[in-house]
Amino acid sequence: MEDAITPLDRFRMAKFALTTKQFTNGQKVREFENAWNEWLGSKYSLFVSSGSTANLLLIAAIKEKYNLKDGDKILVPACTWVTNVAPIFQLGLEPIFCDINLENFSFDKSQLIEISRIHPDVKAVFVTHLLGFAADNQMYKEIFPNALIIDDVCESHGARFTDGSRVGSDSLGATFSFYFGHHMTTVEGGMVSTNDKDLYDLMKMKRSHGMARESIHFDEYANQNPQIEKSFLFITDGYNFRNHEICAVLGLSQLKRLDKIIETRRANYKNFLSVIRKYDKLFYLPGNNEGNSSFCFPLVAKDKKTINLLKQSLKKADIEY
Repeated sequence: MEDAITPLDRFRMAKFALTTKQFTNGQKVREFENAWNEWLGSKYSLFVSSGSTANLLLIAAIKEKYNLKDGDKILVPACTWVTNVAPIFQLGLEPIFCDINLENFSFDKSQLIEISRIHPDVKAVFVTHLLGFAADNQMYKEIFPNALIIDDVCESHGARFTDGSRVGSDSLGATFSFYFGHHMTTVEGGMVSTNDKDLYDLMKMKRSHGMARESIHFDEYANQNPQIEKSFLFITDGYNFRNHEICAVLGLSQLKRLDKIIETRRANYKNFLSVIRKYDKLFYLPGNNEGNSSFCFPLVAKDKKTINLLKQSLKKADIEY
């Protein structure tokens, strides 16, 4: 990713930096959150410092809102990024790992059914939509009808379910990353989106240390605690996961061309598939979901000899893997 930030992106950031009086979380952050809601189709979004902190913020708020106890079980895929799993440990919950399939790299159905039998008390399923593929959320709801379903969309911006809706648009909670190597970038940054107003309100407070003044119920909280100066009233525990105005300006600029970027990635993925099909004796063939939003070209070799030769070839050609 050598040219992810264009001259126009740089100009917009420079112009903003030379003319603004506020750099901390403010109007541009809110403008970016609203633009993201419109693009994704969600009701509420919070711009945070990274996709990783988006995961931690979401899990922390889920635990509080739904009164999860220490040791409660959260289902996670065995193949994902570490910050999909780390918040489970950090917040005193227990991760239950499920192996993945080699078509869309989400949960393997047969093992998922076995886990539902062994662990019927799973409280939440934290789905990773890996490498641009949309996972089968509807199946997970059927297998775990009493569990909360939340989504780590991370690197799969714009991936679509079979009904055409964007992944994360109708989610209890969905996280996205805007790290430099992803579809669009704010250099560092992430978003957490939800259609649950109360969950949004709780996450908004937790994003800013637990401050009551971040809440839509600020006046109510202040009236309930008249002995405390309302500007320094804290209703819940929290973090400083806020992002700032310059990153939001970059996000707004990049969002304008996100759909075009996704189209290009899909076209590149189709070309990749046409090549990799010739080598089906060496590699497992990934899925061909029309709604994919390709993050990379997934190569899963059928033996170690092949993968070692491939790594040597990629390294020689200076291609990251």
